[in-house]
Amino acid sequence: MNITRFGHAAVLVDVAGTRILIDPGVFSVDETFDLTDLDAIVVTHQHPDHLDQDRAPALLERNPDAVLLCDPETAAVVSFGTWTENADGLETTVGAVTLRGVGARHAVILPSIPRIANVGVVLSAPGEPALFHPGDTYEYAPDGVDVLALPLSAPWAKSSETVDFVQRVSPAAMFPIHDCTIAEIAYGTYWGQVSGHGGVDDSRLLGQTEQASFELSHN
Repeated sequence: MNITRFGHAAVLVDVAGTRILIDPGVFSVDETFDLTDLDAIVVTHQHPDHLDQDRAPALLERNPDAVLLCDPETAAVVSFGTWTENADGLETTVGAVTLRGVGARHAVILPSIPRIANVGVVLSAPGEPALFHPGDTYEYAPDGVDVLALPLSAPWAKSSETVDFVQRVSPAAMFPIHDCTIAEIAYGTYWGQVSGHGGVDDSRLLGQTEQASFELSHN
């Protein structure tokens, strides 16, 4: 499994001959929207940092055969593309990869702000590690996760909750996402807390556009 970050929450997963892009948002680098040969595009929820509705139409034009998968509320409000609704426990097969929906609701930001839908995704294929991208929540911790795309900072999160989430998921490996909200001078504090206390030996500090390969590993 090869994983390439494309800024903030955007992750490109190349696995089992299949290319899947997750959460191309407004903090994603321009190269995200020039990608081609995608087999699927997954959006966990409608917030702009997970779906850039200005740049995404061009991405869809470059990938007309890609399966488009998102939570039901996003499917109802996006005016471009034909999207398939994702849901907790729902499995969608793309090539040799199974995409399983995880969870239903976005984390609480403020009590006065209504919660929107958020459906994370676990990607798995025979003989490959299982990757979990949760979108914007720590509420759901599925079993059997080998690689965790970890939201490192958000208006809805604090470090103790981040560490607790990592420990509940208990992946073999993890890397940060959702981190454009952290100033460079403070980044080491956030990453040091989760890498030092999360209990994950293979904790990889990938920058906004870095790539890494992961092999199947059992906890």
